[in-house]
Amino acid sequence: MAEEKKSKLFALKPIIERWPAVAKPEGHVNFRTKIMWTLLCLIIYYILTNIMIFGMQKTYVDLFENYRFIMAGSSGSLMHLGIGPIVTASIILQLFVGAKIIKLDLTKQEDKAIYQGTQKVLVIVMIFVEAIPQIFGYLRPSDQLIGLVGSEAMADFVIVIQLVIGALLVFFMDELISKWGIGSGISLFIAAGVSEALFTGFFNWLPINPAAEVSLSNPPAGVVPGTYFMATHMTLEDLVGGGYQLMFIGRPGIYENAIVPLLGTILIFFIVVYSESTRIELPLAHGKVRGARGRYPIRLIYASNIPVILMAALLANINMFAMLLYQSDLPLLGRQWWIGTYDTTISTQPLGGGAWYLSGPNGISYWLIPIMSGGDGTHDSLQYALRVIIYLAIMIIGSILFAKFWIETTDMGPSAVAKQIQSSDMQIPGFRRDPRILTKVLERYIPVVTVIGGAAVGALAGFADLIGTVGRASGTGLLLTVGILIQLYEQIAREQAMEMHPVLRGFFGAE
Repeated sequence: MAEEKKSKLFALKPIIERWPAVAKPEGHVNFRTKIMWTLLCLIIYYILTNIMIFGMQKTYVDLFENYRFIMAGSSGSLMHLGIGPIVTASIILQLFVGAKIIKLDLTKQEDKAIYQGTQKVLVIVMIFVEAIPQIFGYLRPSDQLIGLVGSEAMADFVIVIQLVIGALLVFFMDELISKWGIGSGISLFIAAGVSEALFTGFFNWLPINPAAEVSLSNPPAGVVPGTYFMATHMTLEDLVGGGYQLMFIGRPGIYENAIVPLLGTILIFFIVVYSESTRIELPLAHGKVRGARGRYPIRLIYASNIPVILMAALLANINMFAMLLYQSDLPLLGRQWWIGTYDTTISTQPLGGGAWYLSGPNGISYWLIPIMSGGDGTHDSLQYALRVIIYLAIMIIGSILFAKFWIETTDMGPSAVAKQIQSSDMQIPGFRRDPRILTKVLERYIPVVTVIGGAAVGALAGFADLIGTVGRASGTGLLLTVGILIQLYEQIAREQAMEMHPVLRGFFGAE
C-alpha cells in the first residue's frame, strides 16, 4: 500500500540519480574557500553579462525588458535568460505540490530528494521553453550568421544554443554557490545586476543620448549629475515651464532618474533595513548544560525575499506568453485584446488588456500624472487607479501564498524548526523537552509571521514600483537587493563565527 501512495515523480528517480550535479562537500568547507567560490562565480557572471550573443541583429526586442533586473540577466548577452528558468521551475513545482496535484511529503527525506531532483530536470525543460520563443521575431540572426551556417533555421539554432549554454552556466553556478559558497547564487546575481543599475542611475554623467552633446534637452542620465546640470543651466522661466517637474518627477521614456525616485530609493532602503531587523526571539536553554542559554530569532520577513522573486518571475512569464499570444494566430487566444495588446516596435510593455493591469508602473509619472490629468487618451483615470489597486493586490496576495509554500519546502515550518532545536539539545524554558510541544509553541508564531512577512514584502515591492527607483531597477529589484545584502552580511558573520567556534556548526546544520 505504501508503494501505491508514492508520487508518480518517483518514476524519474533513475534519471535524477544520474543527472549532472555539483558534488556536495564531504566535510566542512572553510570560510576562505567559500568566499573564493562565491567571488569566482560573481566575476564569471559579470563577464558573461558582457559577452553578447554571437550572430544576432543589433536591433532586437527583449521579452523580459520590464523584468530585466529581477531576472538577473543582461539583455542580448549570454545571460539573456538569467535566473528565469530556475525560478519558473520552482514556481511550477511549488504550485503543484501546494495544490496537492503532486503528492509529496516534504518532511520525508526521500520525497524531498525527489522534489529537488525533479526541480533540476524541470529547470532544463524551462530553459528550452524560454529560449525557443526568443527566436520568433525577437532575437533575430544577422545576415552574416545566416551566410556562415547556410540557412536561417540553422542560425536560429545557433542563437538558441547560446541562450541554453548561458542559462545552464547560471544554473550550475547557483548550485555551486549553494554547496561551496555563501548564500544563494540566485540572490547574489540579482543583487549584482541591481547594484550596477543603481550605481549608474546615481552617478552616470553621460547624456541620455550618448550620440549628442549634453544640453537641457539631453542632460546627464544620472540623477546626481543630471539634477546639478539642470539646476545650474535652467533659467527661472525654464524651471517654471516644466523644469521642476522634469527634475523632481522626470518624463516617461526620456528622463527617469529624477529626485522623487531618488527619495523613494532611499526610503525603501531604510524601511527594508528596519523590517529585516524586526524579529521575535524565543528564549532557549541547553537541556544538559546549566546556565547555557540562547535565543531563536523569528524574523518579520521570515520567508526572506524569495516570495517576491517568485511573484516577479511569474508576472514576467505572464507578460512573455501574453505577448507571444498577441502575435500568434491561435484560435480563441491569438490577438485577443483582453489578454494583452502590444506594439513591439515601441516597447514590450503591454498597452492594454489583462497584461496591462498586471504590469507594474515604474514611477509616479506612469500612473499618478495620468490619474490627475484624466487619462492619457488610451486609458482614463479610473482605469489607471484600478491598475494600481490590482497590481498591489496581486503582489501582496501572491507573496503571501509563495511565502507559505516556501517555508514548507525548505524546512522552515514549525515541525522542521522544532527538530533542529531539539537536535541541538536546546529547549524552551518552562516547557517539557518534547518536539511536539516545541512544535505547538512555534505554530503560534511561524505561520502568522509568514503571512505578515509575505504581505509586507509584497506591499513594499509594489509601493516601490509605484514611486519609482533610480536606474529603473524596479521596486522589486531594490527591495530584493537590500534584503540580499543584509542577509549576505549576516551569513558571512555567521560563517566566521562557525569558523571560530566549530561547536556552532551542529546547530546551524553545517555538519
